[in-house]
Amino acid sequence: MKKDLTVHRADFPMLKRQVHNHPLIYLDSAATALKPQVVIDAIADFYANHYGTVHRAVYQLCAEATDRLNAARQEVAYFLNAADPSEIIFTSGTTASLNLIASSLGRYYLNLGDEVLISEIEHHSNIVPWQMACAAQGASLRIIPVDDSGTLILDDLDQLLTSRTKIVAVTHIAGSIGTLNPIAEISKACHRVGALLVVDGAQAAPHLSIDVRALGADFYAFSGHKAYGPTGIGVLYGRRELLNELPPYQGGGDMIEKVTFEETTYAPPPSRFEAGTPNIAGIIGLHAAINYIQAIGLTHIHAHEIALRNHAVTRLSEIDELSIIGNPPEKGAIISFTVNSLHPLDIATLLDLQGIAIRSGHHCSQPTLARFGLPATARISFGLYNTFDEVDLFIDALKKVILRLR
Repeated sequence: MKKDLTVHRADFPMLKRQVHNHPLIYLDSAATALKPQVVIDAIADFYANHYGTVHRAVYQLCAEATDRLNAARQEVAYFLNAADPSEIIFTSGTTASLNLIASSLGRYYLNLGDEVLISEIEHHSNIVPWQMACAAQGASLRIIPVDDSGTLILDDLDQLLTSRTKIVAVTHIAGSIGTLNPIAEISKACHRVGALLVVDGAQAAPHLSIDVRALGADFYAFSGHKAYGPTGIGVLYGRRELLNELPPYQGGGDMIEKVTFEETTYAPPPSRFEAGTPNIAGIIGLHAAINYIQAIGLTHIHAHEIALRNHAVTRLSEIDELSIIGNPPEKGAIISFTVNSLHPLDIATLLDLQGIAIRSGHHCSQPTLARFGLPATARISFGLYNTFDEVDLFIDALKKVILRLR
């Protein structure tokens, strides 16, 4: 049964904002999502009433903070269907999660002549860390191409996968053009040759029900701020047996078992990968955000966002000079487009003057846009709070902008 999510708009105080004397229409959730009041309240309550460090003291405030952190880890494990909370590592975001695993896995697992595969539609955060890891270990980076629709060419993936392939790192949903990759199918192909699969889930976790075990992901990363939570908090899931083998990414407090000047031994995961005082407030805010998402239901959220996307695609087809970049059969709630020779920055600037927030640029995916012969696109992306009326208002405003810029 279809669920009306309009009632949840009242949960987001930012939607009461006026921008340039217009009601805010926010169409950039792929960059970062707005925050419901319950997340804001959870963070404020922690700082006002329960603030303390974690793990390091016996006093009551420390115990309260530690309990809340442990509860959040348990909830994230449930959210991803991880086998155990110890498989959940808290980081500062997807970028930090991917850098952590590229560095640690690279040092442990890559050798001279090995290969890492990534796709042609990756975010820079799933390109640059692997370039660095390959350069450090003498491995090679190889690219899985996409066709003109933005769909991964799986026949080429099968040909690229060899005994030299050690790691495959792909996005679940491409933030630049919205392609939804068949992760379970990719996982089976990777594991047939003994390769490990790392998934960038930044654009998927807030929008799809994620089951890391069913997907066959060895590692899965996502960010709190795209999932209606705070900035500065992220998650890296890793299979326990793999995390047990990997060296730490950073050194410091709380990731150690014993330190002497001669030698240091490390704590078991996840502590081994969480050096220093964690972002406790961010973790508590993430917990509140995940609870919020689950209370609404990801099935309902996904259906609502895809309906909005389909409506937007239909309305955009009214504009002859507009081209949607990336039309794969499986796609998230993201639409990237160009309008003839008009610069996306000009389009976004004039829309902003009408209170409409969209993204313009390369979306931290320059190789993706190069694949389509473009330096930049305009992009709209949806969250659970968007409405069909907002789509129609955006289309009307876009038509006026195009007329003005011709």
